[in-house]
Amino acid sequence: MTARKYEQRLRAEAAEETRRRILDAVYARLREAPAEPVSLDQVARIAGVARSTVYLIFGSRAGLFDAFGADLLQRGGFDRLLEAAADPDAREGVRGGIRGGVFMYAAHRDAWRVLFSMAMLQPDAVGGAIQRMEHGRAGGMALLAQRLADQRVLRPELSAAEAADLLWLLTSFDSFDLLYTGRSLPADRVADRLVATAEKSLIR
Repeated sequence: MTARKYEQRLRAEAAEETRRRILDAVYARLREAPAEPVSLDQVARIAGVARSTVYLIFGSRAGLFDAFGADLLQRGGFDRLLEAAADPDAREGVRGGIRGGVFMYAAHRDAWRVLFSMAMLQPDAVGGAIQRMEHGRAGGMALLAQRLADQRVLRPELSAAEAADLLWLLTSFDSFDLLYTGRSLPADRVADRLVATAEKSLIR
């Protein structure tokens, strides 16, 4: 390896380390004061960087929270969720997608709770990140509902649009958290309850 390539690798590693520290600082701030809006100055202080560095890496407040949300998804197993939901059998896609979502939410429940609550009370507080994620989830549920209809396994009294509404409800963070926190059920039992409800409500 040439000296130049070595220096480039060190710079890239340093940049990734700084990025990681900033994302971890967001998580720390959410745990420290879940009822307060997240200040970029506080995030920078916790991460040990200048505020300008946060903007340099993420571009904006919205960019920071988009990256933070994507990081929670990745660390929670979002790739596995997508793989399960894409099963050729749409019924298995529903089952696997719901289970994957439950375990993804459970992996970082407290952070998700704060983000969803902030997005409801003050959308700008998290830079619109939750709204964009939920828009993506809505599209995924519409696609899965249409696959159920196309494979003729959807209950005959339901349209694909109605099925998408039910999937939207059953895969939401709030549905998960009402059972996980509200009823103190472990994640696997939450998944069982939601999958059983989906099967009875949607599938022939």
